[in-house]
Amino acid sequence: MSTGAERLADVHQRIAAAARAAGRDPAGVALVAVSKTHGADRVREMLEAGQRVFGENRVQEAEEKFPALKAEYPDLELHLIGPLQTNKARDAVALFDVIQSVDRDRIAVALAKEMERQGRRPACYIQVNTGEEPQKAGVAPADVDGFVATCRDVHKLPVIGLMCIPPVDEEPALHFALLAKIAARNGLAGISMGMSADYETAVRLGATHVRVGSALFGARAPLATHA
Repeated sequence: MSTGAERLADVHQRIAAAARAAGRDPAGVALVAVSKTHGADRVREMLEAGQRVFGENRVQEAEEKFPALKAEYPDLELHLIGPLQTNKARDAVALFDVIQSVDRDRIAVALAKEMERQGRRPACYIQVNTGEEPQKAGVAPADVDGFVATCRDVHKLPVIGLMCIPPVDEEPALHFALLAKIAARNGLAGISMGMSADYETAVRLGATHVRVGSALFGARAPLATHA
């Protein structure tokens, strides 16, 4: 097996073990391979090993890599997991199958308009700022119920779940438990939480999607800087 295939098998085994420990069916947890900053060749390596769900942070980077890969692998599922600007809503709706970072009304309006225009309806997750960090995107926990209702009832978005990124210096389990609780009371089945350092904890606490990058691809390449 290639290194990529070995890493993929290891992560799947860890997900399955965590799910079984929590009395869950491992099939209920989807692995989102986070391929940001890694080239199409690395994505193809994972595709050849059987991985089909990928996550990207930036629309522009995804546009450079994934159209050709999606043509080659029609069952590839692409998730936007990074912040979305309103001027990129058109491109996001055209390319992504799932948008995990819906976090404010302007984005909801822009997405609804593009879905209507394009006749394409990527599934949506509401990003929740569980740590209420001022520098981080996401809806405050107290505002999630109202925002979910607005997205569903006013904007008619296909909202199916919630996503969070816990503060780096806090126990992630507390944030995962909070996200699962909010999802349950809003009748949302999708719970996207957990990354390379804590995805097993997330699985034990109900994650349906874990977003794993470095554990699969290794350390990310440095982003290019511009003078």
